[in-house]
Amino acid sequence: MRIVVVGDELAAGVGDPRALGWVGRVVARTTEVDVEHYVLAVPGETSTALSARWEAETEPRLTTDPDIDQRLVVALGRHDLTAGLSVARSRLNLANILDVAEARHLRTLVVGPPPRAHDDDERLADLSRAYGDVAQRRRAPYVETFTPLVNHDQWHADLAGRGDDLPQQAGYGLMAWLVLHSGWHRWLGLADPDA
Repeated sequence: MRIVVVGDELAAGVGDPRALGWVGRVVARTTEVDVEHYVLAVPGETSTALSARWEAETEPRLTTDPDIDQRLVVALGRHDLTAGLSVARSRLNLANILDVAEARHLRTLVVGPPPRAHDDDERLADLSRAYGDVAQRRRAPYVETFTPLVNHDQWHADLAGRGDDLPQQAGYGLMAWLVLHSGWHRWLGLADPDA
């Protein structure tokens, strides 16, 4: 199986002293199948920039080998807020990504943005809900990270440890747990260990 992950610095695990991030932890726990994974991350990226680049950057990582199951993970960050993008624009950007991925027969999983240390919880909650709605309408699994982490003491302690809104080892572990327990195995067509 080949999985391409597109997103911002959180997809790459920036700030993790173990250099695994959530993606590395999730892949390490996926032992039922041989997984090749490629993380294509751009720091500070908005959904507009991601929508413009993902297809061209994903293409060289894909294969025409029919024996390789290929998947896409869209790991959405929080930068639309600081860039001043409207929620409607963010929704459209994700919808465009999912529509193209479906046309290319790439089964896609969407991971939503986690909370920040700053006081923009309401705006980020709105953005996360909007992304979840788009994913649901496009029948793509959505991993909600905002709501489970917004009041999580360990998450906020981890963010405060660096002072730059990036999680460290514990925070990425929490994100990985959410992905693994929000339909990851089902999305891959594997037996769900939680069942």
